[in-house]
Amino acid sequence: MAGEVEVLGDVAARTPKDALYGRVVREVAELAGREVPNKLQSNGDGARNDSVFFLQAGPDDSLRLWVGTGTGEPNLRAIRSTQIAPDHPTDLRVSGFTIPFRVASVRMQDGSRIYLGLSERDELRVLRSLRSRFFLLWLLIVLLGFLIVFFTTRRMLSHVRRISEAASRIGHSDIHTRVPTTGRNDEVAHLALTLNGMLDRIENSMHQLHSITDSLAHDLRSPLTAIRGQLEMSLTDPRHADPSLGETSEPIVTAIEELDRLTEFLNTSLDVAEAKADALRLTRTEIDLDDLLRSMVDLYEPCMSERGLRIRLISAGSLKIEADAALIHRMIANLLDNELKHLPAGCVVTSRLQLVDGHAELILEDNGPGFDTEISAHLFECRVKGKGSKGHGLGLAFVEAVARTHSGTVEALNRSQGGAMIQVRLPLSSGQKTENAVSRLATAN
Repeated sequence: MAGEVEVLGDVAARTPKDALYGRVVREVAELAGREVPNKLQSNGDGARNDSVFFLQAGPDDSLRLWVGTGTGEPNLRAIRSTQIAPDHPTDLRVSGFTIPFRVASVRMQDGSRIYLGLSERDELRVLRSLRSRFFLLWLLIVLLGFLIVFFTTRRMLSHVRRISEAASRIGHSDIHTRVPTTGRNDEVAHLALTLNGMLDRIENSMHQLHSITDSLAHDLRSPLTAIRGQLEMSLTDPRHADPSLGETSEPIVTAIEELDRLTEFLNTSLDVAEAKADALRLTRTEIDLDDLLRSMVDLYEPCMSERGLRIRLISAGSLKIEADAALIHRMIANLLDNELKHLPAGCVVTSRLQLVDGHAELILEDNGPGFDTEISAHLFECRVKGKGSKGHGLGLAFVEAVARTHSGTVEALNRSQGGAMIQVRLPLSSGQKTENAVSRLATAN
């Protein structure tokens, strides 16, 4: 800008001060104005560009020459009210313009001064344009980064979710399933490979545990079965049938009962050991707990009546679960056996089956003496039993192991009104859940 004003000053100094002076200087000023970069173009309808002006003021600050839009009087008044030093461009606010002009001046030999003003409108326009473009570029980069992070995270989390779902199934349904792997070389792929390696080791340990328990059961059951068979054969000996021969069968019967208890203890111990290790082998089928409970109550009712006990059943109807029928049968038998063994005559046992929060809830309660307070916090631990108990302390441990293996829960406590209560909750089968949902929908309609 300083270069342009010097050129104008040089032209004004060299041009003769005749009739053509104003025309020559005006043409040169317009040419200089066209050299200003980023200047707004005229709109083509003849309107002049008002972003540049050229003004020559005489020694008495009178307007000698004006090149620009308008009469130049507002510009001259603004120049008069502002101290503009030569070779030092200064901001100049002109009446009627919201954006100031950047003005440079040069002093002529005759005392006049030449001013060249350039509106900052074009610079501000360029600045706004650059700001908008940088903002759009920043927004595009942020959006692109967000999309990259979103899809990368979604892809990684979907793989983690598949791994989690596969891992949750392992141990409940089968031990042979492995988590999915990918061919990528990232942390998630390494995690899947590590989990599969761990599952291989767990499966080997399970096989070893099953081998040990099977061998142990076989090695112990075989001699027990052989001894029991020999004792049963001895019962058929005529000497034991005829009391006059001096022989009695009572010790043999007692020995057979002890062998049966020992066999039951062996089976329960092995089942509890496998259940504690989440290695219990299940054969799941759909079981109607209502039917099973009714048959068990019918089976135990004569024994309880013989001991002076009463049992009653309160059932909400058919409730189906997916479980191992043999284990559920043994679990209920253990609960009823405990009532039969530990309750004094005259007590009442209530068996209640109901639907609670999508689970089949089996409650067995009585009005007996309840659990010993010393062991109430350790009822489901192995070898824990009351002072007067003649059992092995495995009954409730087996119940807890079976319930946990079937994703259920068990709770035992003394009732406030006296007696004990055991509550077992087992999840309903998928078919039962569907039936309940359809029933609720039909009721709502």
